[in-house]
Amino acid sequence: MEKNSFDHLDSTDIVILRTLQQNARLTNKEVAMAAHLSITPTFERIKRLENEGYIKKYITVLDAEKLNRGFVVFCQVKLTPLNKSIANDFCKMIMEIPEVTECYNISGKFDYFLKVHAPDMKYYQQFVLNVLGQFEHLGSLESVFVMEEIKLHYGVNI
Repeated sequence: MEKNSFDHLDSTDIVILRTLQQNARLTNKEVAMAAHLSITPTFERIKRLENEGYIKKYITVLDAEKLNRGFVVFCQVKLTPLNKSIANDFCKMIMEIPEVTECYNISGKFDYFLKVHAPDMKYYQQFVLNVLGQFEHLGSLESVFVMEEIKLHYGVNI
C-alpha cells in the first residue's frame, strides 16, 4: 500500500503548519519561536513545505457581509447529459464566475456543489437566470440559502 505524503512530516513540520494556518502573517521569528527552532531552519522548513505543496497559498479572509456579498447560497447542479467534454466546459465556465467561491464535483443526485456569494436574493435570481441558466447542458439546479453561519473554519485539522 502506498504511503501517504503526510507520513513524511515530523512533529516540527506539523507545529509550523498549525501555526501558519492560525495566522499566516506571523514573522519567521514568531513561527520559529512556536516551533522551538532557530530562524534559518524554520525558514528552510517553510520553503520546503511550500515547494512540496503542503502550503498552497496565503490569503486574507474578508468579511462578506461588510462587502455586500453576505447572501450565501449552496447550489447543487445536475448536468444533462453528462460526459467529459460537457463537464470540462462547465468547470471552465465556473472558474470564470467570481460569485462562485467554491465548486465541488460530487456523487449522488447532483453533479456539482457550488458556494455562491451574492448581495441579496434578487441578485441571486438574476445570477441563476443570466449566468448559470445560460449553460446549455444545465439539467437542474437546487438552491439552499444560508440563514446563519454557525462555524466557518478555513483550515485543515492536523
